[in-house]
Amino acid sequence: MRGELSNRSGLSYPDIRLKGELSPLEPSVLTPPALKAWADWPSVFRLCKRGLDIVSALLGLFLALIFGGVLLLLNPFFNPGPLLFKQQRMGMWGRPFTMWKFRSMTAAADGAERDPTSPLEVDRITPLGQFIRRSRIDELPNFWSVLSGEMALVGPRPDVWEHAKWFSQNIRYYKYRVRVRPGITGLAQIRGGYADEVISISRKARYDYHYIRHGSAMLELYIILRTVSVMIFGTGAK
Repeated sequence: MRGELSNRSGLSYPDIRLKGELSPLEPSVLTPPALKAWADWPSVFRLCKRGLDIVSALLGLFLALIFGGVLLLLNPFFNPGPLLFKQQRMGMWGRPFTMWKFRSMTAAADGAERDPTSPLEVDRITPLGQFIRRSRIDELPNFWSVLSGEMALVGPRPDVWEHAKWFSQNIRYYKYRVRVRPGITGLAQIRGGYADEVISISRKARYDYHYIRHGSAMLELYIILRTVSVMIFGTGAK
């Protein structure tokens, strides 16, 4: 694993050194003097952030209807099975919620559950599923959770409920992620890529930890712009 922050799209971006950023390999301080939560962010920032969430959710759900119709036509040939996939994830303050996605994988064997530390079962991803994951089209139904207030456009990416409980007990920084709404995209996604191993999940937790401590309009904008780049070049997805 590299000891520096890398741009996985292969392009040359000016590296933004975030204030107080933690090195992916540096444990640093476990408990900062003033770890923030949603209510600690400036009220104007919270209001604008929620306004952006609502606007983006309306646009995202409109796109979900369009792409959902297209997938209904394509799925019987390239991705047989239900259109949507739902899963219980951990939300703000550790509350469970149901997150919806366009299905991109075949059904798991009866009773089979992936261990929190096991890698993604890439063999179950269908050809059409590979495309919608790489382009992030599979995430469009997430905007329903954004509109309902269970998620935000930007925030720590929510993990499967059972996995999140294990991570909270075994990975440093992870338990702090629930202090804000989970997001469709986040600092960990654009800087660390997909995380499915303990080391990469630990790195993800540190990025989310930074986001909570230093949440601001500029950081929000940076994450959104980098997310657009990720969507265009298909980096970070599995």
